Amino acid sequence: METTKKLEHVAIIMDGNGRWAKSRGLPRVMGHHAGVKAVERTVRAAKELGIPYLSLYAFSTENWKRPRGEVLGLMGLFRYYLRSKLEELCKEEVRLRFAGELTALPEDIVAILDETAEKTKEFRGTQLITCVNYGGRREILDAVNKMLTAGETGPVTEETLQKYLYLPDVPDPDLIIRTSGELRLSNFWLWQSAYSEYYFTDKYWPDFDKQDLLDAVGDYYERERRYGKA
Repeated sequence: METTKKLEHVAIIMDGNGRWAKSRGLPRVMGHHAGVKAVERTVRAAKELGIPYLSLYAFSTENWKRPRGEVLGLMGLFRYYLRSKLEELCKEEVRLRFAGELTALPEDIVAILDETAEKTKEFRGTQLITCVNYGGRREILDAVNKMLTAGETGPVTEETLQKYLYLPDVPDPDLIIRTSGELRLSNFWLWQSAYSEYYFTDKYWPDFDKQDLLDAVGDYYERERRYGKA
C-alpha cells in the first residue's frame, strides 16, 4: 500500500479577496491589496517548511469578465508587486516562474514577467509559480496545438503531452488548497491535479496565514494516497 509521500508541490486557489473587502465596506481592489500580504506570508511559510514548489492561482482566463476597473487594478498590482518585491525575493533566493497564456497580457507586464523569471532562474530555493491568465482547459488545448505544430505523429501518450505543458518540469500538485469556503477547482491545474489531495477552508484569502498552511499540510500528512491501488 502506498502511503502519503513527501510534500513537494502545494497549489493554492486564492479566493475571497472581494468578499473580504465587501465585509469591511471597502472597494474590491483593497481586498486584492490585502491578498498580496497573504501571498508574502505564505511564501515565507512555505520556505520555512521546505516546500520546493508553491503555485498560486492569481488570475484566470475567466477573470477578464470582471469589471474593467477591477481588472485594471489587478494588472497594476502585478506591476507594483513584481517591481517592488523583486530585490527582496532575490535575497530570499526564491525562483519566480509563471504559467498561463502570458502573451495575451499587456506588453509591459509580459516584459516584467520575463525579466523576473530571468533574474531568479538560478535560485534553488522555493519555486513560486504564479498562474496568470491561466486556464486548465486552455493549457491542454495549447499543448495539443504545440504538438501539432511540432509535427508529432503516432499515438499521443501522457508523456508526450506533458512535454508541451506550460511548465513540464514542475511536479504535479500534491496538495491543492482553496480558501473562502468554495468547493470547486475552477479550471486550475486540470491535467496536473489527477491525484492531488484537496483542502478547503472557510477563511478568505487575505486572512490566510502560516497556521492555516500548517493546518493544511498537517491534514495532508494524515492521509494515505493509494493512486488507484487497494
